[in-house]
Amino acid sequence: MGGAKKNPGANLQAPNWDRVQLRPFKKEFYVPHPTIERRSYEEVDKYRTGKDITVMSSDRSPVPYPIQHFKEANFPDYVMTVIRNEGFTEPTPIQAQGWPIAMSGKDMVGVAQTGSGKTLGYTLPAVVHINNQEPLKKGDGPIALVLAPTRELAQQIQKVAGLFNQSTYLRSTCIYGGAPKSHQARDLMNGVEIVIATPGRLLDFLESRATNLQRCTYLVLDEADRMLDMGFEPQIRKIIQQIRPDRQVLMWSATWPKEVQKLANDFLSDYIQLNVGSLTLSANHNILQNVDVCQEHEKEDKLMDLLQDIANMEENKTIIFAETKRKVDTITRKITNMGARAVGIHGDKSQSERDHVLKQFRNGRANILVATDVAARGLDVDDVKFVINFDYPNNSEDYIHRIGRTGRSSQKGTSYAFFTHSNSKQAKDLVAVLTEANQRIDPKLAAMAARSFPSGGNKWYGGGGGGNRSWGGGRPAHRKF
Repeated sequence: MGGAKKNPGANLQAPNWDRVQLRPFKKEFYVPHPTIERRSYEEVDKYRTGKDITVMSSDRSPVPYPIQHFKEANFPDYVMTVIRNEGFTEPTPIQAQGWPIAMSGKDMVGVAQTGSGKTLGYTLPAVVHINNQEPLKKGDGPIALVLAPTRELAQQIQKVAGLFNQSTYLRSTCIYGGAPKSHQARDLMNGVEIVIATPGRLLDFLESRATNLQRCTYLVLDEADRMLDMGFEPQIRKIIQQIRPDRQVLMWSATWPKEVQKLANDFLSDYIQLNVGSLTLSANHNILQNVDVCQEHEKEDKLMDLLQDIANMEENKTIIFAETKRKVDTITRKITNMGARAVGIHGDKSQSERDHVLKQFRNGRANILVATDVAARGLDVDDVKFVINFDYPNNSEDYIHRIGRTGRSSQKGTSYAFFTHSNSKQAKDLVAVLTEANQRIDPKLAAMAARSFPSGGNKWYGGGGGGNRSWGGGRPAHRKF
């Protein structure tokens, strides 16, 4: 999926906030539960260590202790009702530590892999935040704004926000490109407390004055690293100019590169950084990673052999990532001709076509989805068991996000990648990712990585194993479609 269109928001004027008399608003709502107050620092440290949680405060202020059980969150009844109805059992690590930070009114950076529960991590505090503000008046824009890189992720966030609409009487809407503007504009003009948006379409509506951000006091930047990768930084900066400077900001990212750090330093004040897992480039350890170093012309036959192996597994829902729209269509057609149920998705498909394809994949009518990176993030399907990188991505961060479509919600998953000499610049990072996750490394891949290190490549053999098989960890038994 391509980045943003050229220069959206060019005619948007930034307010001079020094001349604006800002009305006070409340953003501190957290009251520690007595059980939490009785915990010693040693108990809290043990919990954080066990959940791989680290916290850092930029101004060295104390970080609230994590919430280990829902009852300790002191959420209002209207929130707890939804939690019970949805069958949530206990907070995920990102929620356990993120909720008390967000409810304290602090700016926050959350770094965690996909599938960690971050959407609920910022949605619940948003609901509480909104319900403690003055009601919207005619002409007011949203109180909470969530920016997301893709329409698919925006739609997933809207589903979570929608869980609270009935019990809280809040209104939310999802605005994104590639769909008619009329319905989205009508929602904005009627007034909504929560807007979930992709940057380009939001700027269109801000320019046309269908909405404004003068009431926005709660801003979420979801998958900030992905938004920067897609070229949205100028749009994000234009949007943030429209929001009062004393807003609360929560930034979420799966990785922590310098570009994301700069964005955080530019727009967050005295923030707390919450990290779940390693800050180094790392993959979900529930995923068995297999890498085959091969020639470009071999990939198609290898893919068909692999799909035959997977086909009759009891659980075999599979996503295949390809570099171009043409490859997606070609691979989808060839798989279908072999008798499998495959569908394809890429940026040239209309919104209705994409919705139809994703519905078929979710409900199991098609068990193979072939996609460009449009589906790499924001595609929330819990039962994907296999991810195949037919084409290795341009960077290893995207590799991690792609394979993260499996192994979600503590389940197990398996990934495969075809790695050619044209990808050799990524070998060092990939070997580091495999080593950190204790995966077997193809000796040919290790040799590629070693060329970048004069001291030799032996240090990259981190996963044990060996032998001449292409796939680390072994392949499923050979089966036909």
